[in-house]
Amino acid sequence: MNCPFCGYDDSRVIDSREVNDGVRRRRQCLRCGLRFTTYERLQPASLFVIKKDGRREEFRREKLLTGIRKACEKRPLPSNAADNLADEIEGELYQTGKAEVASAAIGDMVMAKLKKLDHIAYIRFASVYREFADITTLKEEVDSLAGHAIAPSADQLPLLPREELPIQITNRRRVRR
Repeated sequence: MNCPFCGYDDSRVIDSREVNDGVRRRRQCLRCGLRFTTYERLQPASLFVIKKDGRREEFRREKLLTGIRKACEKRPLPSNAADNLADEIEGELYQTGKAEVASAAIGDMVMAKLKKLDHIAYIRFASVYREFADITTLKEEVDSLAGHAIAPSADQLPLLPREELPIQITNRRRVRR
């Protein structure tokens, strides 16, 4: 490791700590005595994605993350939700031990995780990934989600003001839905 200050090629490690995806080392140059920090990250073996048309291209986390971020755009999700989702998927892909994976398998993984995270982000991603041919196919997908609807998060505002919510009569009592 060359010193960033004087260029000398020898240093000693003062401190070493594990961080999220690697090791952080605090080093001291043996010539000038100045300290600097290095980060070491294990570079996994290459993973190739097999596209629908049969082409192969190297897996790029940034491409995966861009798709997830577009789907989650303007949703009431934690700021690191897309990054965490991409990390999970990337980890699962490398854990398979395979050198190649179909793009369809990656898309299915993203959809499954988005479905649990946020239904709107799921529909956004699915509309591009599944290439819905018409509005009927999209409506069927939305209707299937409506059957498994989850309660909106506390951060999400109601669609209608409380006083405009429909009133349902149950057991001869008026109950607000």
